[in-house]
This record gives sequence, C-alpha cells and structure tokens, in this order.
Amino acid sequence: MSLHPVVAEVTERLRERSRDTRAAYLDRIHDAVIEGTHRARLSCGNLAHGFAACGTQDKAALREGHTPNLGIVTAYNDMLSAHQPYERYPALIREVARQAGFTAQVAGGVPAMCDGVTQGRSGMELSLFSRDLIAMATAVALSHDMFDGALYLGICDKIVPGLLIGALSFGHLPGVFVPSGPMPSGISNEQKSKVRQAYAEGKVGRAQLLEAEAASYHSAGTCTFYGTANSNQMLMEIMGLHLPGASFVAPDTPLRDALTAAAVRRCAALGKTGENLPIGQIVDERAIVNGVIGLHATGGSTNHLLHLVAIAQAAGIALRWEDFDALSSVVPLLARVYPNGYADVNQFHDAGGMAFLIDQLLSAGLLHGDARTIAGTDLSGYASLPALDESGRLSWTPVPKESGNRGVLRGASEPFRADGGLRMLHGNLGRAVIKVSAVPDDRLVIEAPAVVFHDQDEIKRAFDRGELNHDFIAVVRFQGPRAIGMPELHKLTPTLAVLQDRGHRIALVTDGRMSGASGRVPAAIHVTPEADDGGPIAKIRDGDIIRLDAVQGRLEVLVEAAEFAARAPVVEDLSRHQHGMGRELFGMFRRNAVAADLGAGVL
Repeated sequence: MSLHPVVAEVTERLRERSRDTRAAYLDRIHDAVIEGTHRARLSCGNLAHGFAACGTQDKAALREGHTPNLGIVTAYNDMLSAHQPYERYPALIREVARQAGFTAQVAGGVPAMCDGVTQGRSGMELSLFSRDLIAMATAVALSHDMFDGALYLGICDKIVPGLLIGALSFGHLPGVFVPSGPMPSGISNEQKSKVRQAYAEGKVGRAQLLEAEAASYHSAGTCTFYGTANSNQMLMEIMGLHLPGASFVAPDTPLRDALTAAAVRRCAALGKTGENLPIGQIVDERAIVNGVIGLHATGGSTNHLLHLVAIAQAAGIALRWEDFDALSSVVPLLARVYPNGYADVNQFHDAGGMAFLIDQLLSAGLLHGDARTIAGTDLSGYASLPALDESGRLSWTPVPKESGNRGVLRGASEPFRADGGLRMLHGNLGRAVIKVSAVPDDRLVIEAPAVVFHDQDEIKRAFDRGELNHDFIAVVRFQGPRAIGMPELHKLTPTLAVLQDRGHRIALVTDGRMSGASGRVPAAIHVTPEADDGGPIAKIRDGDIIRLDAVQGRLEVLVEAAEFAARAPVVEDLSRHQHGMGRELFGMFRRNAVAADLGAGVL
C-alpha cells in the first residue's frame, strides 16, 4: 500500500521545517560515533573507578575494553506499581550480558513519581517538570564515557518521555527501551468510575471508595486503563524502540523475561560494525509521524501533545500542533480502551494489540513502513506476536488479519471513528487540545456561560453548595506551566461527570492538563497562551458565553471583539504555590517554561 498523501505531506513539511536543526543534530551524532566510546582512552585512574565494584569476570572484560558495555538507566522504585518489576532487571540484564560475552552496569537512576498518588495534591505541581529533570538525570548517568549502548527502564507518564529526551542527548549510542508490562485486570474501570461518582455525590463513603480503588490498582505492573503510561508503551513500540509485541506482556512471566533478554542482546548488536544504528538515527521524522499516528489511532494521552513535541525537539525535529491536526483528519480510531471504551489494555493486547494495530495502519498506508527499528527490521516486522516455543525459545509469528475482539480493536476498513481521537481548537481564546474519543457525539459542541475558578478544589466546594446545577463551562485558569507547573486536574472528573449525567451541558476550559485519563466530559485543555502569561483566558468573566466546538475545531468567547480586547487580564497572586512540598526547587522550571504548544518544558 502506498503512503497516504496527507501522511507524506505532513512528513515532508516536517522535514523541511526541521532541515537545519535536524542536520546539526545528525552532525553531532556522526562526530560522536566517529570518536567512539572513550572507555579505552580513559586514564587508568578513571577506568579503575569505572570497574572497581564489578565482579571478576566483568572487571576483566572492562579492563580489556574490547566487548560492549551497556549502561542501564533505571526508573525503578517500589512505590510505582508499574516500576516495581524493574527491581530484578539489573541482575537479569547483567547475567544475559555475561552469557553473551559482554557487560552491563547500572549507569544511574532517575526520579519516578506516581501521578496516581499525587493527583489533586500539591505534589502534582512537580509532575510535568519532572520530565525535564529525568532527562537531565539520564544525561548524567550516560556522562561517564563507559558505555557502548544503553537500556532504558521506564513506563509511566513523564518518565518515558524524560528518558527518551535524555537518550537523544546521547543520540550516538544505540538504545533500547525495556518495558515491564501491565498488572492483571482487576475490577472494571467502569465500576471504579461509578464508585468515584457515587462518592462525589456523597452516596458512598471513603471505605467503599478505597475498596474499589484497591480492587482496581491491586498488583505489580502498569495501571490497566489507557492513560499516559500505556500511551508511552504504544509509542515506544510504534516508533520502533521496543521489541515487537513487548509493550503489554505481563510482568514476571517467562515471556516477559525472554523479551527482556532479547532486548539486551539487540542493544549490543546495534553497536556492532555493519549494523551500527544509534537511537538518534532511529528517531527521525518518520518515527515521530508514526508516533503521532499511533496516538490518534488509539485515542491516546493528550499529554503527548506536550511530550512528543519535546521529544522531537531533542532530535532536532520541529513538530508542531498543526501536524497533529492535519494527521487527525485522516487517521481512523481503531481502538477503544478505557476511558474510551469498556476494555483495559490486557483485553486490547488479547485482541491483537500493537501487532494488529500496526498491521492495519500499514495496510491502509498510514504508517512509514520503512522506518528503522531496534529490531533490525522495518516496521512490518512489528506486525507479529512474540511467543515461547516448547523448548522455551523466543520467536514471532504474523498477527491474524481479524481482530480477536471487535468491541476493542478494529481493522482500518471498519473503524470506531473515521478520524483520530485528538483534535486542536483555535479561536479568540488562543489554542487548545481536546480528546474526543470518549466524548458522546451530542457533547462535541457546548455553548454555555462561563463559571471561572482559579483552583480545582473551588469546583468541588461550589458543587457541594449546590451552585452548579445548570449548564456551564468551567474555566479553571492559572494552571499552566509558568503558573504552577501545569498539574493534571483529574480531581474535576467525577464532579463534572455527575453534572453531565444529570443532563446538564458541561465542559471544561483550562490552561492545565487532564492527560490520557480524560473522559466523557468535553475538555479544552493546554490553553495557550496561559493565564499567567496574560493570555485571553485571563480576561474571561463569570457569565461570558463560551463556545467549545470540537467539530469545527473552535474555542471562542462570544463577547464583542472590541470589548474583549479592551479588558485587562486578571492577575493572580500565586505566592501560595511557591513553597513547600519541594516546589521551591522547581522555581527555575516555572520561570523558564515555554508555552504548551512548544512542549511546556525548559529543554
């Protein structure tokens, strides 16, 4: 199948826009590859420090310096359920490396906060910028001139984007991302959501809510709804940075361990003469476009309208929201995974998962099939499923052409929607993003009076006072990157969902984030310019009529233009957010943050 003309056009436009910055990036990679790993040229004292703690076999190999040494950059901690399985990965990786005749060392760890724990708390204000901190920590880990390649152990929210940005800063090194897999399915996400809404209405108590949450988040592994963490895994696979089919294999299983071992061997092979393929060459314009397409086809996390822009920038590629918008019009929605449907990622995987999705998109001409991958194949090699044979050997077989569950995953000829799950909004309030894959068709256009808030907790208090039993658009401002770090605002979801279920026409407009867990309530998020930068959102007053039109891609306040232009933007005292919970350490990020449509970071 020939490449879809819109995909080809967007890719060419991206190449042209990025010509100078990408060329400069590739020149840096080329120079670093030619120079090679410095380990053999380290002083005796430097090198002795590098292998002092190694065992006899590894120490001998590192002294000689003729075999690959892989750096392990790990986001392990045992508070994140998704990352707990990584506890035993370094030992497994080192043993695989020894058996194959090379070495591996933990190069460093990166911070890994759990957004599920910090939701609605002041710690969430550190969340987005932890991506840039992770990128910096990754670069520190790789700075020792000891490594010929790197394995990146990370799953969740800001962690994978941060690891990838850091990896691209050492883009001359081969790199492989190594997932750990989702937890087994617990109670359905729909059941959990109903209990949350009942709690918001005061119909159940804390004990019942905790019981439901604990039955959902109950084991080691990634949370099973399709939020940012699982969108990360989709992206790493469709961009060719995982082994085929690796994303959603369960933790602590023989197949998972076999895939991890194979990833170690592939990382070493990628650095060999003749196959030398650094990560900075894999992540090119084709890989970035494939990532955007995967995001649309699965209704993935809105966070990646920030993260993919920042990732692309780290590779010298100038991705813009306009590129997402152009692709959204031609990429069909092929998956329904909660909150976009009833299923979780385990059911998605059982229905054919990433292999089926990639096969269908390739057959429709909607992916760059010639993109390079860590597997040593083009992307067509990812339309296959991994399995262990009777002797325990890992192999891949072509994915069936029929979905295993059409309620979860469909072919390109019978999509759930003809267009993607993410859309851009434009208008006199600036630019914003909306995730429409879970929004009912009759809620894609909302026109209602504004009710303005400067804190998400204010909405719950207004709800409890009975002040929100009517149609309205909640404007929650001063939540952007320069204001308070652009926290996710999921605390709003149960309250707004209750009001929508009562029949009210409700929407949200905010310069904050909602991420992959965004649900049925239409939400225009990432509004830029943000309120703290004097954006138009800071001029909205209670009662102003706002029109959110996800069909036409418009976000407007229906106030006479001259009157709106003459209004002075509200200025908010944000001093309460400057101290405590480590937030003062992130002041430099807030002061230097770029706008949401440029990635909302400082790198």
